[in-house]
Amino acid sequence: MAEDELKLLGMWASPFVIRVRMMLEEKGLSYEYIEQDLFNKSELLLKHNPIHKKVPVLIHGDRDICESLVILQYIDEKWSGTGPPVLPIDPHDRAIARVWALYIDDKLLPSFIGFMKAATEEAKAEKIADTQTALELLEGALKKCSAGKDFFGGDSTGYLDVTLGSHLAWIKTAEIMSGAKLLDETKVPLLVDWAKRFITLDCAKKTLPSVDRVEKYARELQVTRWKVATAN
Repeated sequence: MAEDELKLLGMWASPFVIRVRMMLEEKGLSYEYIEQDLFNKSELLLKHNPIHKKVPVLIHGDRDICESLVILQYIDEKWSGTGPPVLPIDPHDRAIARVWALYIDDKLLPSFIGFMKAATEEAKAEKIADTQTALELLEGALKKCSAGKDFFGGDSTGYLDVTLGSHLAWIKTAEIMSGAKLLDETKVPLLVDWAKRFITLDCAKKTLPSVDRVEKYARELQVTRWKVATAN
């Protein structure tokens, strides 16, 4: 494998994979995308991520980098002279961006995915409320980080834009399946406008799956979980 050759092991519906693809597109980097079956993991995936056995995995020459947020930072630093910087230059701003990125993955994602796994109406309502609370906090983060500009990164997309933007198809799917308005203009108007801008970007158009496809996949997962739960 050539020293600068890039391969990305991924799964089309994973927001963690999507954000890495967004970053690669933003930087204008050429790479080979290799789709993985997470129910029948390939030898390639097991070789390059033997600890967690998850996607995404970025393979750069003879090096492998795992965990999406780590991969984003690696790409930004390795190709710092290519395209706009994705992480803020100021150390404090970089730290704040990392904190909110972790919040997105640790709090927001489990909330709206948790709805689709919830077994009771009470549990579903709790997860919807948790999602709305998380989005309201991110509304405040957008206001502060953007300083009145279009994106978390200011005039151009940044670390938090691709981190949150990678979840947009799943958030819309959760809205459809729950009947609840999560990106609500009355509660998070800045995020609603941000999302409308974000999905028009080339990096989003090239990487975000359609909501119809994600919804179909989510419903198939629900059926699979129900069959497992009721077996024997």
